[in-house]
Amino acid sequence: MIEIQPYSPDDETQVVRLWTACGLVTQWNNPHRDIERKLKLQPELFLVGSLSGKVIATVMAGYEGHRGWINYLAVHPNHRRSGIGKYMMEAAEIRLQAAGCPKINLQVRTSNTVVLEFYKAIGYQADDVVSLGKRLKSDT
Repeated sequence: MIEIQPYSPDDETQVVRLWTACGLVTQWNNPHRDIERKLKLQPELFLVGSLSGKVIATVMAGYEGHRGWINYLAVHPNHRRSGIGKYMMEAAEIRLQAAGCPKINLQVRTSNTVVLEFYKAIGYQADDVVSLGKRLKSDT
C-alpha cells in the first residue's frame, strides 16, 4: 500500500502535476498559492500518498472548530479504484477526529457523478444546503 505523510515542500512539483492530471487545477485556483496558503494553517492536515517515492494521492483537510473540510482529494488516474481514495480519506478523518472535529463537509460539483458515488460509498451523504462562495482574492 501507499505511504501517507504530511506534505513536504519537496512534493510541490509532483502534487501540482497530480492535481493537473486529475483535473483539479482551474483558472480560478492557482495550485501553488493554494499550497502556500495551506502551509500557513494546519499543514499537518495536508497529506500526500506516495508509492516508491512518487506522489500518487493527496488530501487537504482543515478544521476551524465547528466543521472539518476536505479539499484536493486526488488519486492518480492510473491508481484509481484500488482503495487509495478511501485510504486517504480515512487518514484525514482520523486526524480530524483527533482534533475534536464532529462533522466533515466537502463540496463536489453536481455534474461529477463518479466522485459523488465514491463519497456515498464511503459513508458521506448530501446535506440539504446551498453552497455559497465569495472570492476575496484573485488567483489569476
